[in-house]
Amino acid sequence: MTDNPRLSRVTILLSQQKYKEAGQILRELLAEEPYDIRYLTLLAEVHLQQGQLDNARQIIDNAIGLAPDEPHLFYIKSRIAAEEDNYDEAEKLIQQSITLNPYDADYFAFLSSIKLSRKQFKEALALAEKALEIDAQHLAALNMRSTALQKLNRPEESFSTIEGALREDPNNPYTHANYGWGLLEKGQYKKALQHFREALKHDPNNEYARAGMVEAMKATNLIYRLFLKYAFFMGNLTAKYQWGVIIGFYVAFRVLKSLERNNEALRPFLAPLTLLIAILAFSTWVITPLSNLLLRLNPYGQFLLNREQKISSNFVGGSLLVFLAGVVLYLITRQDPYLALAGFGFAMMPPFSVMFATTRSKHLLLIYTIAMALVGGAAVAISFSTGELFNTFTTIFLIGFVAFQFVANYLMIREDNR
Repeated sequence: MTDNPRLSRVTILLSQQKYKEAGQILRELLAEEPYDIRYLTLLAEVHLQQGQLDNARQIIDNAIGLAPDEPHLFYIKSRIAAEEDNYDEAEKLIQQSITLNPYDADYFAFLSSIKLSRKQFKEALALAEKALEIDAQHLAALNMRSTALQKLNRPEESFSTIEGALREDPNNPYTHANYGWGLLEKGQYKKALQHFREALKHDPNNEYARAGMVEAMKATNLIYRLFLKYAFFMGNLTAKYQWGVIIGFYVAFRVLKSLERNNEALRPFLAPLTLLIAILAFSTWVITPLSNLLLRLNPYGQFLLNREQKISSNFVGGSLLVFLAGVVLYLITRQDPYLALAGFGFAMMPPFSVMFATTRSKHLLLIYTIAMALVGGAAVAISFSTGELFNTFTTIFLIGFVAFQFVANYLMIREDNR
C-alpha cells in the first residue's frame, strides 16, 4: 500500500491545506480497509486541522483500540486535548508517546510547547534541547527553544536559535511569526513588522502572525509601546505573581489616597501621583480597543482586525464619546443627570474592552457587560427623570463596576495560566 496513488494524493492535499478533499479520499480508502491505522491517523489529522475535535477524538480512540502501542496516536490525541486547553490530559498523553518511543523529536517539541503555554520556561527549554539532540534541525524544537530563551531573558541566544531555524526553512510562516513576537517583546517593532509580513505572505490565514502584525502596527505609538512592555511583563508571570502585581497596585493606591486625605502638607505632591496611578490602571483596560479604533483609520490596519475587535473598539469609542459629552454638558448646565451620563460612559469602557475575551467561562464577560449596560442605562434614565444623581440602580451599577475588575482579572488570569 505504500505506492497507493490515492494515499500520495492525500499527502499532497494535506500539504496544500485542502483538508476537505483529503478527507473525502481517506473515507473512500477506509470504506475499503476500515481497520487501516494509517488512514485513521490521517483522517483524525484532517479533522484536527479543521477544528472538528470531537470527530478527531472519536477516530483516534478507535485507532488506539486497534493499535494501543502506536505512539503517534497518543501524540495526535495529546494535540486534541491541547486544543481544548486540557493541558493536564495533553501532558499525560504525550508522555505516553515518549514512553513508547523516546527517540522522536516531534514528541519532545510538542511537550515543550505545552510547558511554554503553562509558563514553565526552564522545563520547556530542556525539552526543546532534548528534541534537538535527536534532530538538530527540527523546526518546531528550534522555535520552542527560541521562545523559551526569550522568556528566560536570554535574547541573544533566542535570536541566534530562531535565525538558525530560518536558515533551515527561510519561508516557514510560523518561524517568521515567532521571530516577530520575540522582536516585539524586545521593543524592535519595525523589524517585527517585516517578519509578520513575511509570515502572512506565505500563509495569509496565519492567526499568530495576524495578531502580531496588529500589535506591531499599534506599537508605532510610544504610549502603546509602553503598554506592550507591561503586557509582556504580566504575561510572563504565573498566576500568583500576576495577582501580586494587581493587589500590590491596588494597595499602594489606597495607601497613597489615605495619606493624601490625612496630610494636607503632602496633598499637593500626592494628589497628582494618585491621579496618575488611577489613569495608568484605567488605561490598561481601554488602551487596546482604543488603539484598535485608531488602527481602523489605517488603510491596511483595518483589514487585520477581526469582527469582535472591531465591535469592541466601537463600543469603547462610543462610551468615550458619552463620557466626554456628559462632562461638557455638566459643565455647561451644572445638572447632575449629565454627571451620571458621564460616569456611565466612563465606567462602561473597561467591560466593553474585554467583553469578547477568551475565557473558559464562555460568554460570561459578555453577559456581565450587557447586564452592566442595562443597569447603568436604567440608572441614567431614572437620574434624568428625577433630577437626582443617585438611585437604587446607581448603587447596583457601582457595585457591579467594582466587582467587574476582580471578576475579569480572575477569568483572564485563569485563562492565561492553564
